[in-house]
Amino acid sequence: MGFFHSFALVLTVTALFGFVNERWIKLPTPIGVTLVALLTSLGLLLFGGSALTTWAHGFLDSLSFGSLVLQGLLSFLLFAGSLHVNLEDLGRQGWPIVVLATVGVLLSTLVVGGLAYLGTGLLGYHLPLTWALVFGALISPTDPIAVLGILRRLGVRHDVETLVVGESLFNDGVGVVVFLAALNLATAAAGHGGGTAGTFALFVREALGGLALGFVLGVATFLLLREVDQYTVEVLLTLAMVAGGYALAETARMSGPLAMVVAGLFIGNRGRMLAMSATTREHLDTFWELIDEILNAVLFVLIGLEVLVLARGYPWKAALLAIPLVLLARLASAGAAITALRARWHFPAWTVRTMVWGGLRGGISVALALSLPEGHERDLIVSMTYAVVVFSILVQGLTVSRVARRIPDEPTAQTHEPA
Repeated sequence: MGFFHSFALVLTVTALFGFVNERWIKLPTPIGVTLVALLTSLGLLLFGGSALTTWAHGFLDSLSFGSLVLQGLLSFLLFAGSLHVNLEDLGRQGWPIVVLATVGVLLSTLVVGGLAYLGTGLLGYHLPLTWALVFGALISPTDPIAVLGILRRLGVRHDVETLVVGESLFNDGVGVVVFLAALNLATAAAGHGGGTAGTFALFVREALGGLALGFVLGVATFLLLREVDQYTVEVLLTLAMVAGGYALAETARMSGPLAMVVAGLFIGNRGRMLAMSATTREHLDTFWELIDEILNAVLFVLIGLEVLVLARGYPWKAALLAIPLVLLARLASAGAAITALRARWHFPAWTVRTMVWGGLRGGISVALALSLPEGHERDLIVSMTYAVVVFSILVQGLTVSRVARRIPDEPTAQTHEPA
């Protein structure tokens, strides 16, 4: 099946699942389409027959979920997400977001890695420590999409949204960089090159290079936007910047996710104010909101369908163990980061609870796991990753509203550094 036919089939299935959810189930779209896709996958496994199930396996394998997300969907989703983040709101909680997205990710990687190493050892799977750290790195980034829709529906305060979205946007980029560094160490330990020096150089080039490239892309596109006043051309310029900029980042071996976040923040703030007419802003927002919604629906449908591939003999004991381990690590990392900042930033009591249960995992974690080289370690990591992602979307996503409803309505205490 060619690319066009594969894309048409995926888009058709996504539209049908979205219709089923909106017509009868009425859950937030990311959660609803994941549930419908998961039930469809289980139905095919139980009642679909060997020929249909085999065809579905082959079709999903041919899609290459990891490449599709990392080299396709991720760039557009991160740009669309950062495009609507207000820099002033972000700046008021800048240091907490930076700490959560950097120190928090690193701490979560270490805690998850250590617990996964011990836990899989007790179960007899013996995941090496370096590969356990790879799992910790890829499962640490959080996905704001599902929980953000719920928080907005409940009318939760804007500062909560900013903290959740800001952390998630940046920890996606940081998480990919940490994952690449951990994978470099793991392959070095297996005798396939790399090493500590190479890992540090990789980390610096990916992170700093991605941030710098994102700024350059944002400035260059801003200068072009300022010279024209035709919304079709301006929307096309942003689309080209995302696709071409992400491809350039991959070619230069810099962090494409970080580049897209920085470029999106620049265009969404300075570009919106100084280089766009009201008509262009309206059309740009509508276009990228649609891209965001459509691609997220496609992504969550594919997550639900991937169970057809993952059901083939993977170690589910380790998968079930990973769920409490990741929640515990999220509690430790987010809790430690917020506690350390309380001397200067006064967080309300519900902050840690919201960050832990609202820290959903999504397609980027599955994509990173599926990008690993074949072997025993990959089977373990993919199994654990998928269990955590599905649990976070369906269980945490369906119950986070209860956590959000307990947030008091009074204004939040000061959340910026006092003079």
